[in-house]
Amino acid sequence: MSRSRLVPGAEVVAVPGRGLAVRTPAGEFFSVRTGDVDEDALLSLLTGGTTAPEDEGTERVIRAFEEAGYLEAGYLAEAPSRPEWPAARQDVRILGDPVLTEPLAVQLAALGARPRTTPAVTDFGSSPVGIEDLLDGHPSAVVWCLDGPVPDGLWDAADRLPEHGVAWLRCHREGWQAYVEPVAAAPGDVTSAHVRSRRLAATPAHRELAAYWSGPRTSGAPVRLAVPAATLLAALLADDLGRWATGASGPAGFPVRRRLRRVDLRTLTVTEHPVLPVPDVAPIPKKDG
Repeated sequence: MSRSRLVPGAEVVAVPGRGLAVRTPAGEFFSVRTGDVDEDALLSLLTGGTTAPEDEGTERVIRAFEEAGYLEAGYLAEAPSRPEWPAARQDVRILGDPVLTEPLAVQLAALGARPRTTPAVTDFGSSPVGIEDLLDGHPSAVVWCLDGPVPDGLWDAADRLPEHGVAWLRCHREGWQAYVEPVAAAPGDVTSAHVRSRRLAATPAHRELAAYWSGPRTSGAPVRLAVPAATLLAALLADDLGRWATGASGPAGFPVRRRLRRVDLRTLTVTEHPVLPVPDVAPIPKKDG
């Protein structure tokens, strides 16, 4: 069976009376100036029916597709497979609420990781979760999923994971909105504390948001994560962690380690927002005497 050489989302269509056009992964259409090139031969090559250009003109058009980013690299060779999950990064520890951790574990296992799930924070007892608890078993990455807001201080220890060479990824829900925070894999990456600070700085309702996080809160009927919403959140987390593990580049847009995603759980709409680390506040020097 032939395999298309076009990147996922790119398609070529024959327009009656107008020649060929490419539909980009972003949904835009561009005309293809083929000149004297045989369009049928070109389409056969793009769809994997043939393995090499038959003439210089066809090769010129193919190179234009490749330079524009619509063709897989190395189209003359066999199509590249998805990068394998490295053995050194397979051990992924997952904490949190089963409605999110269970579909995430399934997706990570399918990608080649070795997920290990801790069902709930209460498994650690009444004491706060410490860095030693999180590092138990020497995971290469820790993912924490909450079906609710993040209590004050809950993720303080986890924010130190990148200092120990452990990747740190998390998500949580606030009503009908969920937030998928960027992977933190090295000192200087965005932590949960940075995200909270940036969100407070970005809203005029910072006092209300801080009070909401701290609680107590009076709520209506509980929001229940539907299967499609939970699956979407798990897919976003698994994709981010897979890109970290394999070194695969992310899609166009904000860098993966500088991207906060907000998911509307009613419409399953995902919006991206840039987020940067918050530098430490400069200390005030003490006066002599």
